[in-house]
Amino acid sequence: MTDIINLMNDLLWGSILVYLLVGGGIYFTVRLGFIQFRHFGHMFSVLRNSRKADKAGISSFQALCTSLAARVGTGNMAGVAVALTVGGPGAIFWMWLIAMLGMATSFAESSLAQLYKTKDEDGNYRGGPAYYMEKGLGMRWMGVLFSIFLIIAFGLVFNSVQANSIASAMNTAFGIDPMYVGIGVAVLSAFVIFGGIRKIARTAELIVPVMALAYLALALFVMFSNLDKVPDVLVLIFKSAFGLQEAAAGGVGYAIAQAMINGIKRGLFSNEAGMGSAPNAAASATPYPPHPASQGYVQMLGVFTDTIVICSATVAIILVSGEYVPHGEITGIELTQRALTAEVGEWGGIFIAIAIFFFAFTSIIANYSYAETNLIFLEHNHKAGLNIFRVIVLGMVLFGAVSSLPVVWAMADVSMGLMAIVNMVAILLLSGIVVKLAKDYNQQLKAGKVPTFNAEDYPELHSQLEEGIWDDHEELKAQVQRNK
Repeated sequence: MTDIINLMNDLLWGSILVYLLVGGGIYFTVRLGFIQFRHFGHMFSVLRNSRKADKAGISSFQALCTSLAARVGTGNMAGVAVALTVGGPGAIFWMWLIAMLGMATSFAESSLAQLYKTKDEDGNYRGGPAYYMEKGLGMRWMGVLFSIFLIIAFGLVFNSVQANSIASAMNTAFGIDPMYVGIGVAVLSAFVIFGGIRKIARTAELIVPVMALAYLALALFVMFSNLDKVPDVLVLIFKSAFGLQEAAAGGVGYAIAQAMINGIKRGLFSNEAGMGSAPNAAASATPYPPHPASQGYVQMLGVFTDTIVICSATVAIILVSGEYVPHGEITGIELTQRALTAEVGEWGGIFIAIAIFFFAFTSIIANYSYAETNLIFLEHNHKAGLNIFRVIVLGMVLFGAVSSLPVVWAMADVSMGLMAIVNMVAILLLSGIVVKLAKDYNQQLKAGKVPTFNAEDYPELHSQLEEGIWDDHEELKAQVQRNK
């Protein structure tokens, strides 16, 4: 069984997904006119009014924090260290590159999620890839397939892995029994997830910015303390990316291949662009400007923050500390802890343990929210089914805290890979609509208007869009007036 799972992983992540996600990133970058570069500043402009929402949705800022909560986990601290050890410093260049391409893919999937969103029985916005597969492509079977893959990966398995990371970090730093850690995390998670999507969004909004800023502040302190080493680190990354570091040894081709493979895989895992996860959060938002494309810009910023900012902070800490040894035995979270301890003292290891706790905990609740949205897609908001699923999720959190998870982790990779394939096929099929949305938004922006979606301009979509979401053009204009 293990051999079959590993073989599927090698096939998915070693070739199929790399080509599909990289190719998709290039395709959307070109078709959208290099939107992530031309409108880089606009991503931040959209956030100016991002804390406002109506009774049906969470704010754009909460949607961003929820998606970041799922993206920013132990992988940003441990996964980057693994990429460095296996692929060398050059892996970081390729990680940056794939993130920049992935921003365009994220724009596409999040804009579509907003366009095709619906309301559940409680009047809350819901949406995501399963919904645009059903409504935009008329393929409910495809949405069902996607939902099943996402529920397995994000709802169950990834939450076990995150709980395992928390338990391991707490045991190493403070000597706490993993069973007690698991019980504590399960109780905290229950308090949040039984409160529904709004409580999850509010929790993410409180925790994620604080922890991210604290981690970045520490990374900047380490960098400024070693300012003389920073230019050498940057030169090392770029030389290693193109094999210049290994040219003398004659291993250029292998070195470049290792750097590319590990950097691309790390980037894809970290920023999740094209996976179809973040659109579930994007669809829950009340967008401002009131146009589906505005959520595309918000989630592009999420990809940038996760990989270019937070992953790079880990890279800086490790490479300037002197603890990094190419192909060394010390890797993962232990390497990050050692690097930080070398720079700031013993409390650095404790800080990493606390950071892992909060990053992984918010990942658990955000992952659950994605799974909940897809369970509602399958069950149409069956309350008893939701509560049973919540209990199962908490059971997986407890299981993960006390178990060794290599096989389970491999199963999650397979499920996530299949989920990404289904989603990429869908957004490529719907790419014409994405281009039209981006063009409409930017024409209004260029004319000095607040971009506002008018369903009447899209007669071909009338039968596909949920009634009461985008057809009240007067209400959307009123929303613009209220935000002025």
